[in-house]
Amino acid sequence: MRDWLRVYLPIALLVVAGFALAYSYLDPLPPRELTIASGNPDGAYFAFAERYRIELARDGITLNVIATSGSLENVALLADPASGVDVAFVQGGTGDPVAHPGLVSLASLYYEPLWVVTRAPSPPGLDDLAGGRIAAGSLGSGTRAIALQLLADNRLGEDDVALLDAGPVDGADLLRAGEIDAVMQVGAQLHPALELLIAQPGFELMDFDLAQAYSRRHRYLSAVTVPEGMISIPDGIPDRPLTLIAPAATLAARDTIHSAHVDALLRAATAVHRGGGLFETAAEFPSPDYADFPLNGDAQRFFESGPTFLRRFLPLWVALQVERLWILILPLITLAIPLMRIAPPLYSWQVRRRIYRWYENLRTLEMRARHAADPSGRDAIVAELDRLQSEVGTLEVPLSYTDNLYHLRLHIEFVKRLALPPAPVP
Repeated sequence: MRDWLRVYLPIALLVVAGFALAYSYLDPLPPRELTIASGNPDGAYFAFAERYRIELARDGITLNVIATSGSLENVALLADPASGVDVAFVQGGTGDPVAHPGLVSLASLYYEPLWVVTRAPSPPGLDDLAGGRIAAGSLGSGTRAIALQLLADNRLGEDDVALLDAGPVDGADLLRAGEIDAVMQVGAQLHPALELLIAQPGFELMDFDLAQAYSRRHRYLSAVTVPEGMISIPDGIPDRPLTLIAPAATLAARDTIHSAHVDALLRAATAVHRGGGLFETAAEFPSPDYADFPLNGDAQRFFESGPTFLRRFLPLWVALQVERLWILILPLITLAIPLMRIAPPLYSWQVRRRIYRWYENLRTLEMRARHAADPSGRDAIVAELDRLQSEVGTLEVPLSYTDNLYHLRLHIEFVKRLALPPAPVP
């Protein structure tokens, strides 16, 4: 037992040390709670966040939804670790990767066209709104951000166009009263207040003849088509196909987001958005394109190969535990296999060494016996051999090694016969 412990106990301790080292490099399990910055309670972002909450609950994740004023506030909250926001809806074109290097994109989700309603006939371009007044959403909204960008493309600043802090409802009333010249709204669908407005004579949607030029200048923009009659088939609204420019709604997060949360969020996004919409074909979204921030590495893997094998077939938290166990087992196997291969020879050597070490004394006594001339010297050698035989007899070795022990005892008797005086010849 002592020999076994001398060999296998150090190996066991080494394996345990390897286990502890591998465990120290494991990522901790992700929290079961996430917070998302959405948008106005009556807006699309907030509605989609509620659908995400239902989908994430299937994976055992609680999603807290925070109402905000829009994309710009969402980016600010996401960039502030003290805000507690983990993920946010961000309109394409409102995020600045240089100003916020710690943010990443998980996916783009759907197109959000810019709807511009004016009095008829609608001007052919935004530059024709110079000197006018435009309802362009609240200060923190994505509508305000894209309005400023597109007006700047037409060399128009806030000194050239007055942008009012008014949404679609107030903007429709102001345009109807003749107090403003246009209403801008970014959204997947035209707001009902604006839809009612263009159903009245004297108001219509702007057709972006330069939509392709805008989309080439800004990679987050796409040109989309509103077919004739799409808004109202009975009323024939619009009465001709229109081209709009559309940023994409995106899902952004901090670059420290856990890979399990990325998989869960993208599975939820797939369930919510894969069916398409007015401007998206089925399975076109979620997509890795049209994002402001760099794409998260785990999101890139998801788009290339889908969820991991285990997360595809097992509940999320079960898959995480199995993945962690595998990460621990793999280095242990790598370490244990070679150690266990050398353990049996090492153990055999340890036991045999206890036997073979006696041969050094036996060899010395043999040489003395061969050269001993007087009887007193031989008697001393025989006495030492008897003592040696007695001590060897107390050795305890495993049964599989007793043949080596008895070989030693036979060899002691052989040397003893050399030391004994020769028998007298009769």
